[in-house]
Amino acid sequence: MRPLVQFLWGASAMASCAAGLFFFRFWRETRDRLFVLFAVAFWAMGVNWAGLSATGAQDEARTYFYLVRLVAFVLIIVAVVDKNRARPR
Repeated sequence: MRPLVQFLWGASAMASCAAGLFFFRFWRETRDRLFVLFAVAFWAMGVNWAGLSATGAQDEARTYFYLVRLVAFVLIIVAVVDKNRARPR
């Protein structure tokens, strides 16, 4: 495994976790579900990138890495749909 690839995966993990912290802070201020779901999704992506970096996976197409990404993207979709659906008045 090339060191640059591992470094970039680690940097991506750090950036994803930092974005998750920002969204968590916004959730604490507003209590809006959109922010907490985004925070969890970004933390899941951080776990994904950290796992890739730690295992040094040559083949990134392993099922469990894709499942973690799938969970993150589904959370983002759920958050956006939940925010945009019509609320009863």
